[in-house]
Amino acid sequence: MDNSKCSTNWGGVFRCAGGFMAWVIGSGFATGQEVLQFFTSYGYESFIIVLINLVGFLLVGTAILTTGYEKREEADFEQLQYYCGRRLGTFYSWMIPVTLVPSMSVLISGAGATLNEYYGLNHYVGAALMAGAVLVTYFIGFNRLVKVLSFIGPSIIAFCLLVGVITVVRDFGNIGDVPAFEEALAVKQSAPNWVISAILYVSYNFLCGSVYYTQLGKTAGSLKEARLGAVIGALGLIAAIAVISTAILLNGGEAAALDIPNLYLAKKISWVLGAVFSVFLVLGIFSSCSAMMWIVCQKFSLKDPKKDRWIAAAISVGTFFLGLLSFGELIGAFYPFIGYCGLIYMIGVIKKKFTK
Repeated sequence: MDNSKCSTNWGGVFRCAGGFMAWVIGSGFATGQEVLQFFTSYGYESFIIVLINLVGFLLVGTAILTTGYEKREEADFEQLQYYCGRRLGTFYSWMIPVTLVPSMSVLISGAGATLNEYYGLNHYVGAALMAGAVLVTYFIGFNRLVKVLSFIGPSIIAFCLLVGVITVVRDFGNIGDVPAFEEALAVKQSAPNWVISAILYVSYNFLCGSVYYTQLGKTAGSLKEARLGAVIGALGLIAAIAVISTAILLNGGEAAALDIPNLYLAKKISWVLGAVFSVFLVLGIFSSCSAMMWIVCQKFSLKDPKKDRWIAAAISVGTFFLGLLSFGELIGAFYPFIGYCGLIYMIGVIKKKFTK
């Protein structure tokens, strides 16, 4: 029977959509720093960037998830080679996990700093707790990981939408003041112009998340479930980005200089809301690191469960000790670089989709 024609399992669709969102909603998204650099910093053009990303996420996201479902029975399926050819696919297969390791270390360090600032917990203890939680999550397996992340992703989206909507409604009168913020916002721009920034954001997220998204597609119950999960996940993400970007734009004079602009917006509404934000920030870090840990461990797997656990433990300890880079500087320099590297991959995905 063609599973795509069966009745829709909406529980599976929303699980898939939540898992889709969880990859993008890491600490960079939850803090607002990613949105500031790739969207808001371009002023009024940020609204066009949002539309380009809507098309990009719908197109590329559905292509990767549905391909994952269609190839679910092929144990040795290499999706990077499928889209980019053997040589470039092999290069990407090593580049992705290697670049994710320093990202994990910075996020884990950021978790320690957040727990220290809001709850007085020692920075190193907080970072160690995050590293340990990520390691334990890896041990429980990918399917259970998706169940956990599918809850965290929508929760962070809902919170960011709450803060964003309240801010937009309250400060919409500032929309005419945006030109006055342009100089402060321009410092945060991730690319030479808004067109390149729009493309890089799609490219960055799907190159780094390519293995994760393919595996997520394999866990879907049907082709329709994979497709709808990608569509709903993309729509939820872009809606949140649009609202958050607009909220930061309306407060561009103050928010542009901050590492965590979303915290500033939350505190402006209520001190309690700011405290709640810290919890969601830690959850965002956890969701990103857990997905990254799975990808890195998959690449270095020895196909022996006991040995793989030791490899995962070593990666967890190593990322804890490597947490030395500045969070804001990492996003500003590292993320666009990966975006440029992923342009060929993204073109390969789109070409394969239309060829099929």
